[in-house]
Amino acid sequence: MPSTFFGLTIAGSALNTFHVATNTVANNISNVHTKGYTRQEAVRVAAEALRTHQRYGMAGSGVCTTEIIQKRDFYYDVKYWENNAKIGMFDAQLYGAQQIENFLEDEDAVKGFGSILDEMFDALDDVKNNAESLDARKAFISKCQNFTNFFTSMNVGLIRIQEDVNQEIATQVAQINAIGQKISMLNRQINIIEQQGTNANDLRDQRAVLIDQLSELVPVEVTESKVSNSNYPDMYTGGTNYIVKINGQTLVENFEYNTLECRARDYKVNASDAEGLYDIYWTRNNVPFNASGRTCTGRLKGLFDVRDGNNNEAFQGRVQSLNMVGTGDDRHYQVTIKNPSITSVNQMTMDSEGIITINNRDFAYTGFSYDSETQTYVFDLKIDTMSAETEQDLLERTAVIGGDIDAMGVPYYQAQCNSFLREFAKQFNELHKSGVDLKGNDGISFFVAENPADGSEYNFADFDLDKTDSMTSTGNYYYMLTAANIKVAYDLEHDPNFLVTMNKPDMPDDVATQDIVVEMLKLKKDVKVFRGVGADQFLACLISDNTVDTEKAKTLLKNYENIGETILQKRMSISGVDEDEEALDMLKFQNSYNLASRMIQTMSEMYDRLILETGV
Repeated sequence: MPSTFFGLTIAGSALNTFHVATNTVANNISNVHTKGYTRQEAVRVAAEALRTHQRYGMAGSGVCTTEIIQKRDFYYDVKYWENNAKIGMFDAQLYGAQQIENFLEDEDAVKGFGSILDEMFDALDDVKNNAESLDARKAFISKCQNFTNFFTSMNVGLIRIQEDVNQEIATQVAQINAIGQKISMLNRQINIIEQQGTNANDLRDQRAVLIDQLSELVPVEVTESKVSNSNYPDMYTGGTNYIVKINGQTLVENFEYNTLECRARDYKVNASDAEGLYDIYWTRNNVPFNASGRTCTGRLKGLFDVRDGNNNEAFQGRVQSLNMVGTGDDRHYQVTIKNPSITSVNQMTMDSEGIITINNRDFAYTGFSYDSETQTYVFDLKIDTMSAETEQDLLERTAVIGGDIDAMGVPYYQAQCNSFLREFAKQFNELHKSGVDLKGNDGISFFVAENPADGSEYNFADFDLDKTDSMTSTGNYYYMLTAANIKVAYDLEHDPNFLVTMNKPDMPDDVATQDIVVEMLKLKKDVKVFRGVGADQFLACLISDNTVDTEKAKTLLKNYENIGETILQKRMSISGVDEDEEALDMLKFQNSYNLASRMIQTMSEMYDRLILETGV
């Protein structure tokens, strides 16, 4: 038989329960504009019924609050994180493309290149009309120096963008590490609280905000599982295993976290790269973090696309043979690469020393040569021992330098500048060397490359017109010419008499003509020197590339922002605080509380009558 005051106990449970519910609503309303707050709900269940040993069997004992939970849907969290990573990636790509756009489409740069080219060829036309005038020759050489200075300053600007992005990568890596550390600390606090039987909702909100921030930087995977008693698998301890993976690798596992670190490259991937660009590694196991991989997304990926993007034009081929050459200290392996992706000196981007990756193994090389007749490369590897199994394992395997990155980043525009300058200089120099100067001497190379080590000049003396695509990385070839080091030859800068305008007479008594200058003038727009157009269309081609890239990034960013807004609305419809809904709950719980109070008052009056008037 239940207690005489059983009814008061039931009504009292209702008072307590609806008081908790009202407090939960108050907490929701107070955090309606708090970033990252998840709507909470008090879970109510009927209290355990009691046996009465009466005909009617068991009697309900009221209501109780079991827990206060968060209203959150993990499905929409995952969709939000996936989409947020793409927003971060395309936002970074758009920022980089706009940086390059501002640089290429700068009014002074656009007008500068056009006017520089016009002035250079106008001065050359003056030379044609007055070939023996030293003043006309000096004016032309000066305009040519303006032409080379334009490209060296352009290269400096691109390098500055690359260095800025490189520093931003280091900043984002530091932010990832800080987030990982904070999540591991929150995991410990959450487990301590929840093992005592309480939900750490506010701490879980803080952790969710950190995951949202992390998802913009890198692709995030989160798994949370309950921890059971090892002796009793069906017994839940209250703790959880919380694991965060980024790009498929573990950043946080419960109370432990891994960190990333930036390491300056020992070798350049592209010859025109800035010095000291960072690669990212996991600190704990020294494994590379492939932020530029195709499967990676997030702001970090977008920054790598801007810094290293080569429009899928990295060097690659297949290993044909592997041989030991040399003796003593010069003993080393040579690897021959067939079916190369780059078959023209103009398009070569790899440095003379670097890293070639074969079957996922990195080998340092100290130089290479290219044979245009067989279309094969031979790389001198910096290694003198190798097992027979390794040799066999490398044959017919793919060899790459760097990697294909499907974006038009700084290296792409540097490569385009180098390709244009090599072809333009090659054609101009061959015309210049085909004639004689005012002193009757054979012509020399007009455009040369400065050796930054000692200030000497590469005049491309090893270049053979009949084998335009055969070379060695240490020889005097057009491979050495880049936007960073192009200049007018020293002799021509200091003595305009070396400027060639006349053909070599076939016979001693023949009269020299100015046909060479006429052919030189055609290089402005009548001769194809870059992507099927003349020199005057060079910058327009780059601006066109950048415009397409910018619009692509802008469109994709807008699309994913719209998708993100839709996902966020779905997410907030579940986890967000709705003021109208909370107001209804407030009235509902208020009425329920009042009814429970009325019930206590009624029961009190009944007990008064029972006790005072019946003498029970």
